[in-house]
Amino acid sequence: MPHEILRTARFELVPVTLQMVEAIFFDREAQLAALVEATLPHPWPGRALIERAFCADLAAIRQDPERRLWGDRIVVESGTRTDTSGRLDEASRSRRVLGSVIFHGRPDPEGVVEVAYGIERHSQGLGVASEALHAQVRWALAQPGVQRVRATTPPWHAGSRRVLEKCGFTHVGDDEHESLGEVVVYSCDT
Repeated sequence: MPHEILRTARFELVPVTLQMVEAIFFDREAQLAALVEATLPHPWPGRALIERAFCADLAAIRQDPERRLWGDRIVVESGTRTDTSGRLDEASRSRRVLGSVIFHGRPDPEGVVEVAYGIERHSQGLGVASEALHAQVRWALAQPGVQRVRATTPPWHAGSRRVLEKCGFTHVGDDEHESLGEVVVYSCDT
């Protein structure tokens, strides 16, 4: 099942495994850090946020990890960064988890996959989501049977909407999500 690590100009997108998901759900931060070979953000989002934001269900993932974890990746920064004045940011010398870009399973019969993403708050506004999402969408659209990638976001989330538009998504409608309420629906097929 494991997919390859995707590399962008600044990041590695590391495939999510069942062991990683279990470490997240049972708050085993040290185990997850070892599996990803990177430090984790603080504060760690935890199980409640993962379940709510990504509609994750551990029992369903365990039952069919090949389908449920299809294409899911953790965004890892490796190397160093500079601060706004151009000086080396000493805290960035090691590999760090910045977030994730996940799909809600394999493509449906019409060839549609739904993508979701989350970036830890200290890395927001730096182009992390755009770069990682772009790589994931390109990967998905190159997979057999995938015709379109779909995404939803709350209408008030201007940052998320900008990320989707930067990555080639088009607003195609509105919908009601069972846990998030009203959402704006985007689609990308190129």
